[in-house]
Amino acid sequence: MGVDLHGRDYTKSAQKAVRDALWHNSVSFPRVFGSGPDAMHVQVTIGSPNPDAVDGEAVLTVLPYGKKSIKVEAGGLEIPSEDGTDATVISNAAVLVSLDV
Repeated sequence: MGVDLHGRDYTKSAQKAVRDALWHNSVSFPRVFGSGPDAMHVQVTIGSPNPDAVDGEAVLTVLPYGKKSIKVEAGGLEIPSEDGTDATVISNAAVLVSLDV
């Protein structure tokens, strides 16, 4: 989950969600198969309240290596401020890592 507290930056929220997913996991299995990290396929799915406002290529820059792909679809949550001039944006990320063996 990634949160942008001010400014309705959907890309920033999605980037934070991917970082959160990465920081809570460790992928060491490529070495078991004699492969390096660049051999991994990394598929990212983002749930955002405004999918069209997410810059997918910018989100993928968060990933340090691998063959990357992204799909952005409707999801997450947007909580407007009391006066309606701003919002907190929450995005969700699912990161699937695989390896051809």
